[in-house]
Amino acid sequence: MPNQHQVKAKKHLGQHFLKDENIAKKIADTLSLKGYNDVLEIGPGMGVLTKYLLKKNITTHVIEIDTESVEYLKNNYLNLADRIYEKDFLKYDLTEIFKDKPFAIIGNFPYNISSQIIFKTLEMRHQIPEFSGMFQKEVAQRICSKEGSKVYGILSVLTQAFYDADYLFTVPPSVFNPPPKVDSGVLLLTRKANYTLPCNESLFFKVVKTGFQQRRKTLRNSLKALNLSDNLKANTIFGQRPEQLSVSAFIELTSLIEKDKN
Repeated sequence: MPNQHQVKAKKHLGQHFLKDENIAKKIADTLSLKGYNDVLEIGPGMGVLTKYLLKKNITTHVIEIDTESVEYLKNNYLNLADRIYEKDFLKYDLTEIFKDKPFAIIGNFPYNISSQIIFKTLEMRHQIPEFSGMFQKEVAQRICSKEGSKVYGILSVLTQAFYDADYLFTVPPSVFNPPPKVDSGVLLLTRKANYTLPCNESLFFKVVKTGFQQRRKTLRNSLKALNLSDNLKANTIFGQRPEQLSVSAFIELTSLIEKDKN
């Protein structure tokens, strides 16, 4: 039987293996298991979280890019063998696994791709009612932060437009092998009952991203690239900076721009 240290953490994959069983169980327990029968774990490594998911009344799938980890999982989790996908989560078409079924996402995510994982989840939000996982603490806090905060930004607004975001707990570097240089944070995203927006969604994404590219400027200046009319720019909302706007204010702003363009 391969031992715990058989898989070597690879720096280029951003691997830090969680070795604390209590934290692994705690992360597995964050899922409500409501509204879906399948869960996808991203980057399971040696399966410290996987083993607790397999005890639940749900079908667990794992996606892992590291060949050595895949080999370890196949040898140690025989009942999982046909649900281990040696693929790059960011590039793989998940409908190959789930078709149009709903599923949850969970994982101890590699820091270097954590934002992209969120963006892919948002693209597939119609199939993902719940999302739980571990990020670099700073990123987890940013995703969950509210307007007025210094860390409030693109990830905060786009995620919270479709999901309720809750920062659950902080995890110290000492529970990983090798230990990262920063604290980690676990968050839970629960999809809103109404996860479509009352405005043009692609324009909403564009407005949020363009606005925050120059976050210190007022929206009147940061949204210049959208060629807005002088009449529209006279609206008081354009005198604010992007970090001052709530998600609902960004939706309202998008609706105003949409009307201006038509």
